[in-house]
Amino acid sequence: MTAPAPVGVVVATRNRAERLATALERLRDLPERPPVVVVDNASRDRTASLVAGEHPEVRLIRLARNRGAVARNDGVAALDTPYVAFSDDDSWWAPGALRTAAGLLDRHPRLGLVAAGVRVGEAAVPDPLDAVLAASPLPPDPTLPGPAVLGFLACAAVVRRSAFLDAGGFHPLLFFGAEETLLAYDLAARGWGVAHCPEVVAHHHPSPGGRGDRPVLVRRNELLTAWLRRPLPLALRRTAALAADGRHDPAARRALGGALLRLPSALRRRSPLPPRVEAAARRVERQREEAPAHAG
Repeated sequence: MTAPAPVGVVVATRNRAERLATALERLRDLPERPPVVVVDNASRDRTASLVAGEHPEVRLIRLARNRGAVARNDGVAALDTPYVAFSDDDSWWAPGALRTAAGLLDRHPRLGLVAAGVRVGEAAVPDPLDAVLAASPLPPDPTLPGPAVLGFLACAAVVRRSAFLDAGGFHPLLFFGAEETLLAYDLAARGWGVAHCPEVVAHHHPSPGGRGDRPVLVRRNELLTAWLRRPLPLALRRTAALAADGRHDPAARRALGGALLRLPSALRRRSPLPPRVEAAARRVERQREEAPAHAG
């Protein structure tokens, strides 16, 4: 009898059936044969019929409304594997990557999340974020298999399911955009390690041009993350800086407006980082300021 796969895969999607078809074909061909859960964020295209008709091996969860990145939480809840890998509808895992990630998680019990190496497009070019993570300014941690980091790309992450649940998963307030940082903070605050492990490889084939409102959502969520987890003086400074940018930048005005609408909820859910994690976050931010062209 074949042993059950230790890693399940969660794919969150919305209205991108054609791209999802390619991702599911690649996942189906993996030698690890992982169980796959697709969480459909209330798509209006043929996503549901595609999964049901062409991929009966895949479990489909159809949401009544678009939950953004939080849909991944529903996928994790539906799995019972000890480890969970995330893919998007434009990404998949290299053959053997999930087996490698499971081995790392088996051997390093404090490891909560593996931040994989990412190869972009048909040319399989390394994502610039890989170099940033590899040069992490955080002190070496002998309990982790790679550099300790406070960032990752969601479609190239493998989590310990128990750690993910302990940290609360992806935060509902952010919806979508830069949601990874807050999860990395929350894992670290609970004592879990996040490590960059480039030997685990994910492939990412983003759409040309990407999502048009993503820069606004990222700036909004960066500010909300500051209010949720960072010291109040820092959150106030960043609010003032975004407001100043908004005087001449319509995108900054939209980001600030979105953040202010959610600010009461952020204040109710506010839980500042422990001092050791706050110190680590400041070190990572200094790295980004010194190398802005490589910031992920």
